[in-house]
Amino acid sequence: MNDDLLNLPMNELRERYPSMKRALFSAFHIGGCQSCAYGNEETLASVCERNELDPKIAVNEIIASAERDNEMMLSPTELKELMDSSNPPLLLDTRTREEYEAVKIEGAELLTQELQNSLFIPDNYERTIILCDHTGTNALDTCSWFQGHGLKATRILKGGIDLWAQEVEPKMPRYRLELD
Repeated sequence: MNDDLLNLPMNELRERYPSMKRALFSAFHIGGCQSCAYGNEETLASVCERNELDPKIAVNEIIASAERDNEMMLSPTELKELMDSSNPPLLLDTRTREEYEAVKIEGAELLTQELQNSLFIPDNYERTIILCDHTGTNALDTCSWFQGHGLKATRILKGGIDLWAQEVEPKMPRYRLELD
């Protein structure tokens, strides 16, 4: 077992494994609500001990979740090839309207609630749908949700629009979000 992971604070572990929070909550109901919350400075070992969870099982679930996330990702160059093909995917931008209007990938549609609702029909169950966000992390939850609701060919743009701008479209403006 990887003792390094067990001794990391939860906030550092989440940086290494962005899917960790989803993995622990969906598999063990840990970290999703006030009754099962953990502190950022707590170690995985202490969280496992408090929740009477075998640390080896927790580590395996975190690693497996990261592998599932990787399977959902398409590199910017892979997306570019798909976009240039005779059967391009539906590219959905999950960022805010303001971000979308400021800079977007050509051919991307802003994912609105109305558009999202229209997708969940049997005709779309095999349709290739690519989600993009700013850095490729926030769309993971949406991708999992889409797949869980029948849209099995949904993937995300690895690194988001920011990596797209670096690797495919270097003249595209890049930005950084400033949060209060």
